[in-house]
Amino acid sequence: MNLDKLDRNILNMLQSDATISLKNLAEAVHSSVATCQRRIRAMTENGVILRQAALVSPQAVGLDISVFVQVELERQHHSVQEAFERAVRREAQVMGCYEISGDYDFLLLVHSPDMPAYHAFTRRVLTDENNVRSFKSQFVMNFAKAETKIEL
Repeated sequence: MNLDKLDRNILNMLQSDATISLKNLAEAVHSSVATCQRRIRAMTENGVILRQAALVSPQAVGLDISVFVQVELERQHHSVQEAFERAVRREAQVMGCYEISGDYDFLLLVHSPDMPAYHAFTRRVLTDENNVRSFKSQFVMNFAKAETKIEL
């Protein structure tokens, strides 16, 4: 989908505040409510807008440990990778799962309430049962920047 200036302005506004009313959005981007509504619907149908969600602080809800986990699988075969991805999707603690290049196959972002819960996660998910050869945990010391907005 080709995005024009109005589409980009709408996306920037929605990424900053998805709760903005259509009336206020239309005023901010100098367009009509109907046009904004039509553009949002088209961008949603075309997969530009994936969903609208509230961003929650992990620490504010008791998830005090955040970990980037590099995962190496036993072998690079699509069925092995897909099985691992299915296992990870079932885990509420996993906030992101990215297939990556380099020495590891996947990078996970995991939020956990405490070390025992994270340890249980590693025992449950990062095992040879899920075709994991090795993993490396890197604990987040501080969130200097954690954004979801893609400035357009």
